[in-house]
Amino acid sequence: MLVHLSAESVIPAARDLRPEGTNIEKPRPLARYLLWLLLTTPGAVLLWRYSNGGTFYGEVIHLSGQWAVWLLIMTMAVSPIRLLFTNAPWTVPLLFCRRYLGVASFAYAALHTGVYLAQKKSGERILAESLEPGLLTGWFALAIFLPLALSSNDWSVRLLRRWWKRLHRAIYGAAALVFMHWYLTAFDPTEGLYYLALLTTLEVLRVTLTLMRRAQAS
Repeated sequence: MLVHLSAESVIPAARDLRPEGTNIEKPRPLARYLLWLLLTTPGAVLLWRYSNGGTFYGEVIHLSGQWAVWLLIMTMAVSPIRLLFTNAPWTVPLLFCRRYLGVASFAYAALHTGVYLAQKKSGERILAESLEPGLLTGWFALAIFLPLALSSNDWSVRLLRRWWKRLHRAIYGAAALVFMHWYLTAFDPTEGLYYLALLTTLEVLRVTLTLMRRAQAS
């Protein structure tokens, strides 16, 4: 969900990748509000249609989960893109977009969960189903995403310092659980496997480029 950075506390690798002469400044409030509007509009439309009978439960579950995964992949794509295009000034704003993308990913996962809970209603039924591997992986992923989303702010970065980065490395385990959840619960997991292949490719690229940079620096 959710590896996010502040302007003042960019991880060393990202700071080293800043194009020479480029100043990192926070986006203006209007830009941030427009980004939030862009990210939340699909969810608002989905909820409105569901509340008015314009769409059904299964479709809301699928689309909310799909949006959560899309945003998760975009969040995790920032680092490999920054490593690949080291001197490109256009990659600098991605550091700020990553925070909003990650929090939005968690929000869609929360919507996904909330609709499920509202549909099931019975606590006993929810508890019984939560022990099934497909749903258990989803609950574990959500439990990991929650502290990541709550700490995606400048105050938490300053408070946790180096522990903040360590905490947010849990995103990799959470992402693995998300795709396990998708594979085990979807009627047709093919789409999820495509996304998993994309994310795996991005992570292999990130690790490869990081090792190459370390080898060059040594």
